[in-house]
Amino acid sequence: MGLIVIRYGEIALKGKNRWYFVKQLRKNIRDCLKKNDITGEVRSVGQRVYVQVEEVEPALRQAQDKAVEKLRDVFGVVSLSPAREVPADIEAIGAEALRVAQRAGVDEKRTFRVQSRRADKAFPLISPEINRLVGAHVQKATGAQVDLSNEADLTIGVEVRRGHALVFGQTVAGHGGLPLGTEGRAVALMSGGIDSPVAAWLIMKRGCGVIPIHFRQSEEELAKFMDNCEVLSRYAYGWDIRPIVLDHQEVFGETYEKLRRVGAGRWACIFCKRALLQEACLIADQHKAKALVTGDSLGQVASQTLDNLEATSYGVEKPILRPLIGLDKTEITALARRIGTFEVSTREARSCPYLPPDPLTKASLPKLRAVMEKMKGCQPIGDE
Repeated sequence: MGLIVIRYGEIALKGKNRWYFVKQLRKNIRDCLKKNDITGEVRSVGQRVYVQVEEVEPALRQAQDKAVEKLRDVFGVVSLSPAREVPADIEAIGAEALRVAQRAGVDEKRTFRVQSRRADKAFPLISPEINRLVGAHVQKATGAQVDLSNEADLTIGVEVRRGHALVFGQTVAGHGGLPLGTEGRAVALMSGGIDSPVAAWLIMKRGCGVIPIHFRQSEEELAKFMDNCEVLSRYAYGWDIRPIVLDHQEVFGETYEKLRRVGAGRWACIFCKRALLQEACLIADQHKAKALVTGDSLGQVASQTLDNLEATSYGVEKPILRPLIGLDKTEITALARRIGTFEVSTREARSCPYLPPDPLTKASLPKLRAVMEKMKGCQPIGDE
């Protein structure tokens, strides 16, 4: 059996409802294994989750590596390590630590350190003593030098738990956050650009399942949206990404014509965003979603000034979540590269057909209401 130890972070800070988050995390881990055709067992041990991959040597390492690669993308996982479970005995721990060092190629030319954690306080040795004894055993057998800094070539981890100990030589970082599905669902408005897929990913990281919605303007932008939904699906363990596509012209076209008639073409971006948000509210009600998600970053473009955000939000019945609001383009781009949406989002783009040459940047609610009153007097387009 190949063992993978999974660690979680803020879930451990939860109170009486911690069991709910851990249960969802285990469920999502099982979903990850199933979706990637990995056979394994999942169980909780203290504040750890153990995943045992049902493989035997020599396929063990390959099975573990595949499982680690996939499990690191389960939200709620802070880090994970392929490990060996040995008796809670200092000699057994030292022998396994030596095997870890030898597999890693540690010799007199390389450095190592031992970092232990004694979860079982009944174990007779405290952590510094474990580090010293295990390190001395490895050093004597390999001739390697001890380096207690982060520059060590190998860190051998030891966790002593009740009745057993874990020994490992690799710690892989996860994305952290909360298990997907613990915070309900939201409708994510996604274009084909860089920002909105990152916003959707960040909301997923906070445990919220997203329903991506796209307002089609061109086949190129639609293809980018669908491909980014596929990327998001790689992180959606415990949730199924089901994209929704609506026609942009059908949602906003008539409103745009009314704006032109009343001489308010500069308001196009604001009224467009309002129309899309209101349509997204209808979708949210149909799917029992509690909020909307957008890729707004304060001041990045004309529609995202604080004045204009107030105007676009006016009258929208659902909360609007804006996880990118305080990030700049460099930070958002770095996140897009990290999660895998950047290459898709930067393919050839088509500009919005409704973008005015001089868009309004400082809307106000009184002026917004005045434009809305003027538009009410416009005869319906089809009745001309």
